[in-house]
Amino acid sequence: MKILTTTALICSGLALAACQPSAPAPTAGGAQAGCLTRAYDSIGGPIDLITHTGESVTEATYKGAPTVVFFGFTFCTNMCPVVLPALKQAYAKLPSTVEPPNTLFISFDHERDTPEALANYVSLEAFPEKLVGLTGTPEALAAAADAFNVYYQRIEEPDSLAGYTYDHSYLIYIMDADWKLKTFFTLNDATPDYMADCLSAVLS
Repeated sequence: MKILTTTALICSGLALAACQPSAPAPTAGGAQAGCLTRAYDSIGGPIDLITHTGESVTEATYKGAPTVVFFGFTFCTNMCPVVLPALKQAYAKLPSTVEPPNTLFISFDHERDTPEALANYVSLEAFPEKLVGLTGTPEALAAAADAFNVYYQRIEEPDSLAGYTYDHSYLIYIMDADWKLKTFFTLNDATPDYMADCLSAVLS
């Protein structure tokens, strides 16, 4: 099975995993612009998913406070286990006047990443406190990925213990209290220091 969302600007040099389709013209600063000029109206939209505790949530659930959104899957062996600890370190570097945002981890892997599996994953000590894992039906996950212009594709690996993996794009989205994209981080700048500085600026 393959799943392809409507890919967009992320596939044009912004942190990729086997992402090839061309990108539309951006409506704000690009990957090399400062973190305060990365607000794209075309990124971010409705979600209708299930948390790791079994609760049904939508984007309205998270309105009223800033939210960091990251897509991945628990069997990811490269960037997912790196990004989430980096976020935790970034939050620890925030000034006392800035509250850490909500943090959502949306898994593409609806087969393996059940609420129970996600509950174990998000509770890892290396990850941000109060990290919320989200899953849903294939259709709901595809709709959420499409809303964020996220690329993902299932890759069969019959000779591996896992059986399959996912290629996917890697961006970290920061939504404001109205669920509008405030900025994003690419893999190139997803360091604790950079993210802490940027979050301090956009959340203050």
